[in-house]
Formats: sequence, C-alpha cells, structure tokens
Amino acid sequence: MDATKRIITRLAEELSVRPQQVSATLELLDGGATVPFIARYRKEVTGGLDDTQLRQLHERLGYLRELEERRATVLAAIDEQGKLTDELAGLIQAADTKQRLEDLYLPYKKKRRTKAQIAREAGLEPLADALLADPTLDPEAEAANYLRPEEGDIPAVEDAKAALDGARQILMERFAEDAELVGRLRERLWSEGELSARVIPGKEREGAKFSDYFEHDEALAKAPSHRALAMFRGRNEGVLTLAIRLPGEEEAPIHPAQVAIARHFEVHELTRGAPPTSGCATWCAGPGGSSSTPISRPNCWAGCVSAPSSRPSRCSPPTSRTCCWPPRRGRRRPLPSTRACAPAARLPWSTPPASSSSTRPSTPTPRVTPGKPRWPSWPGWWRSMTWH
Repeated sequence: MDATKRIITRLAEELSVRPQQVSATLELLDGGATVPFIARYRKEVTGGLDDTQLRQLHERLGYLRELEERRATVLAAIDEQGKLTDELAGLIQAADTKQRLEDLYLPYKKKRRTKAQIAREAGLEPLADALLADPTLDPEAEAANYLRPEEGDIPAVEDAKAALDGARQILMERFAEDAELVGRLRERLWSEGELSARVIPGKEREGAKFSDYFEHDEALAKAPSHRALAMFRGRNEGVLTLAIRLPGEEEAPIHPAQVAIARHFEVHELTRGAPPTSGCATWCAGPGGSSSTPISRPNCWAGCVSAPSSRPSRCSPPTSRTCCWPPRRGRRRPLPSTRACAPAARLPWSTPPASSSSTRPSTPTPRVTPGKPRWPSWPGWWRSMTWH
C-alpha cells in the first residue's frame, strides 16, 4: 500500500466516512480550494461533509503527509547503514505517530561518539550482556576478565571499576533506546505523573506574583495550559523549580520506572547480594496463579507494574503478614500498608467474599459534611441519612 492510499484509508477510519469522500476532498484541497469554499459549494462532490469534518481532515492530512515523508527518510537512512531487517521495516511501516517513528529510529540515528560506543569499542559489551542475563555472577570477578591496555583512540580498561562503568553505560543506552519501553514509560508518566512546583529559597519576595505555585502539586494530564505556562514563566525567571514525579516514588525504595525497566528486560533481582526475602520482599502472583518474581518493595501495588488487565488478584508475602493495598484514586500518596491480614488476602479490586452473618446487605450510611450534603443514588437513602 503506497503512502496516498494509506493516508486515505486512515482518514476514512478516523472520520467514519467513505474512502471515496476523502479522495474527492483531497483532490479539491490539492487544487487550491479552501475549506469554507468546499463546505459551502462542493457538498455534492464530498458527499455532504460538513465544515467540522473538513477542518479535521485538513489538519490530519498535513500531519499524515509529514509522517509519510519522515517514514520514507527513516527507512532510507537505516537501509543505507545495512541494518534494515524485515521486522524493523514492519514496525516502521506500522508506526502511527511521529513520536513512535522517532523512537524506532533512535538507535540508528547518527550521533556523537558516546561513552557506550567507547565501551563497545573496548570490548565491554559481552560483560554487560553477561551481567544482565545472569544476576548470580560476581561483577568484580567477571569484570577482571576484560582489562586491557590503551590502543589508539580506545582508552584503557585499567581496573574492574572502569570495566563495570563501561558496561553500565552500554546498558543505560540500551534501555534509553528501546522504543517499546520508552513509549510505555512516556504514556505512564503522562497519565499518572504529577507536576510539582517549588519556590527557590530566598526568592519569595522577588517572585511574589508566583506565590500560588510556591508549593504546588497537580496531575500532569489535567494541568490547564495557562497554569503550565505560568509555572514555566516562573522557572524561566529563576523563581520556581519544576519536576514531574510518579505518585509514591519518594516513599518507594525502588523507583517505579526502575521496576518497569526491570520487568521489560526480565531482570529478576534488582538488588545483588541480598536474599530474596529481604526488605519486605513481596511475591505477586498473576491472575492465573503462575510463578512469581520477588520484587523488593513495601507493597504489592508499587511492585507490580503491569497493565490493569494483568494486575494480581492475590498477594501472598512469604515472611510478612502485611496486607498490600493500592493507592486510592485522587490521593497524592499511597496509603501505608499497616493493616495486618492473613497471607493471600483479597485485594480491593477483587470480589469481596459474601458475608455469612447476614443474607441481606445493609444500607450504607453516607458521611455528610455539614452544609454540603451528598445525595446518594440508592433507593431509600433518606431513611439512612445522618448528620454529624
């Protein structure tokens, strides 16, 4: 399928119209007709597309044409390097956004000589692969096998520390250039991240007009443009510092992004030299009761970084009897898991067991703030209304 047919098919799917209507509209736009002219005088040609549909089509047409041009450039650049495989070509052809296309092209983009490239030239990539594949290896002893003198532009690997630093640079670059991982982390940060603004000490009087953002936390996805621009202006004027964080990362021993990276690359132990049960390690079995992986986290919700469809239904700590409760929606910090319970306790998203003491469920009693009543939706709510 060539680029024009791909664009027509995609526009027809997005606008829920026939491909013939899109094709006729493209001919009019390419002929110099404007959107208001087509909407008013060429309805019989476009099949009755209204002004809103035509404007959406016109905007998306420019984006998709730029995407196709960039796709052709990326394919040609990778093919010129001799690294274009059928699998990679299929992924590039299936890329539906510019960001996804750039993520796929990132490992093959020409860049300056990085520390990871220098480490590869020094022959340290086998060390990085071995340490990543087998966490039981002794890093110091394994790195001692890769010492070498200086040769031309390649620096010497004088000791085990230098060898391990080179292996670390190789793995860092590999993690940062994985398109699937980067896209997943970006989406999670956008949907769950918090935009935090703090005042720089000593700038309170100078930046008084930004006082609303001296200690401000807000969901990144819900931050309106005017507040984001105000915080950016405060940062540019040297009054505010901005940061994007995931909820609960300050309390977690291991950053949630590190847990996601470990799961993506199937790293089974994040801490070397420690027994699997140390640090309140928690085993989180999947919905099917499959084998689990120890993650050194204080609670199951922070450790099990997965899609909602694959969230664990049970959490059974082998040594601790601390129940793992996920953070409630709307709270800035996860609730501390201090409630004692038996192992394999049900989590809040699982179906609660039926009560054996009563066959008829009791009517819940709402908590009402004086002056701000909340009107329940269940039948007979007025009989259970209490004020306190």
